[in-house]
Amino acid sequence: MSLFKAKISGITRGITVLIALMLQVVSMFGIVSLMRQYAPFMYIAVELTSVILAFILANDDKEYKEFWIVIVLVLPVFGYFLYFMWGRSSINSKTNKRLRKAEERYRFALCQDYNAMQELKRLHPNKVQISRYLSAQGYPLYKNTEIKYFSLGDEFLKDLTEELKNAKKFIFLEFFIISGGEIVNEISEILFQKAKEGVEVRLIMDDFGCLLLNDRSFRDNLKKNGIKYGVFGPIHQEISRLSFNFRDHKKIVVIDGKTGYTGGVNLADEYANKIERFGHWKDSGVKLEGNAVFSLTSFFMEMWEAITGEEEDIFKYKTDVKKDIPGYVQPYMGGPHKKISNPSESTYTHTINKARDYLYITTPYLVLDNKMRSDIICAAESGVDVRIITPKKYDKWYVHMVTQSNYGKLMEMGVKIYEYSKGFIHAKNIITDDECGICGTVNMDYRSFYLHYECGVVINEHPVVSEMKKDFIDTMKISKKLNYEEWKKRPLGQKIMQQVLKVFSPML
Repeated sequence: MSLFKAKISGITRGITVLIALMLQVVSMFGIVSLMRQYAPFMYIAVELTSVILAFILANDDKEYKEFWIVIVLVLPVFGYFLYFMWGRSSINSKTNKRLRKAEERYRFALCQDYNAMQELKRLHPNKVQISRYLSAQGYPLYKNTEIKYFSLGDEFLKDLTEELKNAKKFIFLEFFIISGGEIVNEISEILFQKAKEGVEVRLIMDDFGCLLLNDRSFRDNLKKNGIKYGVFGPIHQEISRLSFNFRDHKKIVVIDGKTGYTGGVNLADEYANKIERFGHWKDSGVKLEGNAVFSLTSFFMEMWEAITGEEEDIFKYKTDVKKDIPGYVQPYMGGPHKKISNPSESTYTHTINKARDYLYITTPYLVLDNKMRSDIICAAESGVDVRIITPKKYDKWYVHMVTQSNYGKLMEMGVKIYEYSKGFIHAKNIITDDECGICGTVNMDYRSFYLHYECGVVINEHPVVSEMKKDFIDTMKISKKLNYEEWKKRPLGQKIMQQVLKVFSPML
């Protein structure tokens, strides 16, 4: 099927979901009309329900629930529908139950090297708390893993393409966005050829992120060419809760259990600057070779089981790779299936709080909750050199408006804010104190912290940390440093719009 027909198919599915949503909105107005007929009784019922729901939300440990308390109290009827469709937790969904079950099984395969943790403790008693936290969550700390850092998606995808050609046993790919174009065509041909050679190839794609590509023709072509695939979160399912609110945002590639990739890069031409969407697209990613790749294998297989229900023997895909490389590597995963704490947010929080000399952050979205904002400000007020790079050119205007609204308080308290001048920066990195770096898929927003399935890699005392720092400094040189006094003088209409959108930031 042509790219045009694939787009039509995706748009048709999207319209179908939109129609279902509109029907729900119509029913909402019907209830309002019914309330007019039985006003006294309905008023009492609505107020009682508001109090009960607000009480339940107030006891939820997720900060963004505060937003929903306001919504259901201020808009008793419409607020219920909004919460029912957008705000309900998915923690007990079928996918999350399967994912927790798979995690329990696979965590026994991911064993913590006690000596590695003790070594890190002796080197950095301050930073080891981050690694202890992740280890307690089931994500072990590894030694002997080589890392290659990519400062651009162009480099990431070029290296990935060459490594795919060398696969002998299996290839696992998991992406949020797969979009038709030069990159996907080239990688598809490699995957088809590898499948013919007897290499096991599996693909996980997020239905919402791949909406314009994921049609029956595309899936049939994968099957015909020997590719096993799984689709996360078909958008036409569970329309009553707008299930596309919860997405698989991870980007993972594992080749033969020896080589693994993750970062911000998706399979689309803009990530390699083959086409221009928002100026020059700057992204980042890492390539792992060594023991830590097994964690990425586990993350993929857990999601595969959650989607397909197929249980696997993960040890079939474990490959011991002997590397004598300094440093410590710790891949981790987060998502709304976590019952107590989500490593996507907690890892960032721990890293921010443990910074001593400097804290450098790159993020496409700076949509902060009160706790994260306070942690960053506290670091700056403690004498830590805090610098953040965000995009000048944006992909979502409404999210960028909220991002800009967060600049003021941070700059006022000493945080240095830069906007990448050449275009859109999609990299999600944190670097601290010449010791620790984080690279992965996690944005600094509500979606990554509460709604999306994410992954990343914490790197300690590894030579690649200096490369990440150099990339940040080089990027900072071609970015515009913002001025607090100028920020305060932005147009009144912009200020009003930003404040309005900020109220709805948990839904953006």
